Amino acid sequence: MDSLIFMKIKLQKREINEKSFMKFLNSPIEKVFFQNQTIYIKRDDLLSKNFSGNKARKFAYFLDYDFTDVQKVVSYGSNQSNAMYSLSVLAKLKGWEFDYYVTHIPNYLEQNPQGNFKYALENGMRLIVKENKPLRDKIENQETLFIEEGGREIYAEYGLKILAQEIETWKKAQGFENINIFLPAGTGTTALYLQKNSKDSVYTVPCVGDEYYLKEQFKMLEENENFYPNIMHTSKKRHFGKLYRESYNIWLKLQDKMGIEFDLLYDPHGWLTLLENPQIFDKPILYIHQGGLIGNESMLARYKRKYDENI
Repeated sequence: MDSLIFMKIKLQKREINEKSFMKFLNSPIEKVFFQNQTIYIKRDDLLSKNFSGNKARKFAYFLDYDFTDVQKVVSYGSNQSNAMYSLSVLAKLKGWEFDYYVTHIPNYLEQNPQGNFKYALENGMRLIVKENKPLRDKIENQETLFIEEGGREIYAEYGLKILAQEIETWKKAQGFENINIFLPAGTGTTALYLQKNSKDSVYTVPCVGDEYYLKEQFKMLEENENFYPNIMHTSKKRHFGKLYRESYNIWLKLQDKMGIEFDLLYDPHGWLTLLENPQIFDKPILYIHQGGLIGNESMLARYKRKYDENI
C-alpha cells in the first residue's frame, strides 16, 4: 500500500468480540508417512472455518486492528477465489461493504451458485463484472480499503511472521537443526514472507503462471531477491484451473493415506511437484496446508461433470 495512503488510515489495536484472532493461531503439526517419505504437515486448514490456511495469515492484520475510517473493502480476482470468501467474512465482521470485481461469471455458476462464490454472496458481497481489474489509485481513499488479488499485500507479512515463529518453536522442540518448508504458490505472497522471516529454506511451485510470473509477484512486494523462496520446477506444465486426472488421483490418495483433505486447486500440483523432487527430502520436510477447502465444493462438481465414472 502507498505509504501516504497508509498514514491516512487510523489504526487502533482492538479486541475482537469472540476472542482475539491471535489466540487461535498456532495450528498443529502432524507427522505422516506417504510414498515411503516422512512428512510433517502444518495444519493451517484447522485455524478457523472462515479464515483458514494462508488467508488466516494474510488477513490477520486486518482482523487484529481497527481501520476506524474504512467503510468499504474492494478487491478483485477469480469467481471462486478463497480470498474473495474470506474478505466477505472480514467485511461482515467489520460492518463494511464489500465490492468484488471479476472479469466474467460462467453461465453454469451463475445458474448454480456454489462454493466460495455462493457463500461470499450470502455474506453480502456486491459482485461487479468488469473486463479490466480496478485501479487502486482510483478506488482507495480514506473510507475505502483496496486489497490486491489473493491478498498480495505488505500487510500479509504481519501474520506470516507469526507463522515463521510457530515453525521455529516447533523445530527447536523437535531437535531439528534445519528443515525444508514447502507450499504451492498463487501470488507467492505466503511463500515470500515466510522465507523472509524464516531461518530455513522455503520451496514453492507456481500454480497460476510460470517462474517469471511468480518472480514478478515477489518483486511487487519485495525488491531484495535474497528473501525470495526457492522455485521448484515441474516435469509437466499444468494450466491453472484446468482439470487433470493425475491431480484428482493424488488428491484422493492423500486423503486415503493421510486422512487429510487438501485443496483441489493448488495442492495436487504442489504434491506432484514435491514428490518428483526427492532432493528436497535431504532435511525434514514441512508441508504447509493452506486451507481453501470450501472451494472443493465447486471443484468436485467440475470433476464430476468431466470424470463422472469415478467421482
